[in-house]
Amino acid sequence: MTRLTILEYPDPRLRTVAQPVAVVDDALRATIDDLFETMYAAKGIGLAATQANVHRRLMVIDISEEHNQPMVFVNPEVFERECVGVMQEGCLSVPGYYDDVERAQKIRVRALGRDGQPFELEAEGLLAVCIQHEIDHLNGRLFVDYLSELKRTRVRKKLEKERRQNTPHTDADGPHAPPI
Repeated sequence: MTRLTILEYPDPRLRTVAQPVAVVDDALRATIDDLFETMYAAKGIGLAATQANVHRRLMVIDISEEHNQPMVFVNPEVFERECVGVMQEGCLSVPGYYDDVERAQKIRVRALGRDGQPFELEAEGLLAVCIQHEIDHLNGRLFVDYLSELKRTRVRKKLEKERRQNTPHTDADGPHAPPI
């Protein structure tokens, strides 16, 4: 497995709309393994291929603390949404920043699995939010797009300054859920 580089906001490649996957084959499964390796190493709970500069409709998720419930979604599509609520989100592509985002708290999604077989899943709470967050990445959207222009500008400037200074990312707000 290979650990991939995670693109960081405001990298314009994060705005690329991912292309559908035509075939689930060994090459795609190798990419899936690389995405899991990258996500676990970054201490995240979800990673869309777009975040690793692979612009295919593919994402991986594991919200378990033990990292023993890996989920693969190829060509995912949410077809039902219910119960809008607010949850604090973070993102591996926006390191060290967390904010409240309004999303459906219960969804139904269809996708292909690692084996190429179609499945449907009903998800609630953190899993539902994570799925929506990762699908947004596949559509060229980031969680900061849900924030005000002022907050987005502050986040962008902070991350650009940290990159210029080459300082590690810090989170002065205290503990949060793992970034998605």
